[in-house]
Amino acid sequence: MTAQIIDGNAMAAAVRDEVKAEAVALKAAHGLTPGLAVVLVGENPASVSYVRGKEKDGIEVGFFAATIRHPADITQDELMGLVRELNQDARFHGILVQLPLPPHIDAEQVIESLDPAKDVDGLHSTNAGLLLKGGGRLVPCTPLGVQQMLLRSGHPPEGKHVVICGRSNLVGKPLGALLVQKQPGANATVTLCHTGTRDLARHTLQADILVAATGSARGITAAMVREGAVVIDVGINRVADASTKSGFRLVGDVDYGPVAEKAAAITPVPGGVGPMTRAMLLVNTLRAARAQARVG
Repeated sequence: MTAQIIDGNAMAAAVRDEVKAEAVALKAAHGLTPGLAVVLVGENPASVSYVRGKEKDGIEVGFFAATIRHPADITQDELMGLVRELNQDARFHGILVQLPLPPHIDAEQVIESLDPAKDVDGLHSTNAGLLLKGGGRLVPCTPLGVQQMLLRSGHPPEGKHVVICGRSNLVGKPLGALLVQKQPGANATVTLCHTGTRDLARHTLQADILVAATGSARGITAAMVREGAVVIDVGINRVADASTKSGFRLVGDVDYGPVAEKAAAITPVPGGVGPMTRAMLLVNTLRAARAQARVG
């Protein structure tokens, strides 16, 4: 069996087109332009690249998108003060504070200082609680992207056994909460595995849909995947590769080649979940703008 490749780049492009069309209609009908503020602290190269891409995406779909940059030595109080100012700024319907933050900053406090209605990363405890109850509007972007990839690739989770490897607040926990809900696009039976799980392969081999979010390069091997499973690889890891100019290349948490020979469908790294995570930020910003303007 050779797996269907779930192309995150193509899906993300389609999502951007959909959001752009909705943004144009929203402005025409209500004079409303969704606004996205991305807060960047310091000059971490990966963060700078991510933020540049997020701002570009926002402008491309017709949003008012701005990056607010601050040096790495900003204090906790200064950063939280900035967030509170953005909470009150009517130009912005969505606020994202790019993680990770410098070590002297308590990221959890910064996230909790966000207005939950503008928390387009879906990380505020209010949004986490609403997601668990099944009434959340702003869902963390990576879990929302994974759900959309399953639906758009023809592999809906309804009635399936989804095994998630990883219990982070960014991916594992919210994805489990999202897919277990009694609602369209969910209704899965979810097993959440983690570093304390004994005999991980015993669980992964039962998965109709296997999600790898462990942060361990190629940690999910072909021997751990059932024939015909759908495999979603959330991981992105740098591994040494002397044949490349940079001296490294990016791989996922799944041993891609051998697993692709067994799986029914699989996401590549790069070009899989990452682009859809960015696209879901636009979806959340549009949702936030509609909710704040009360236009449905």
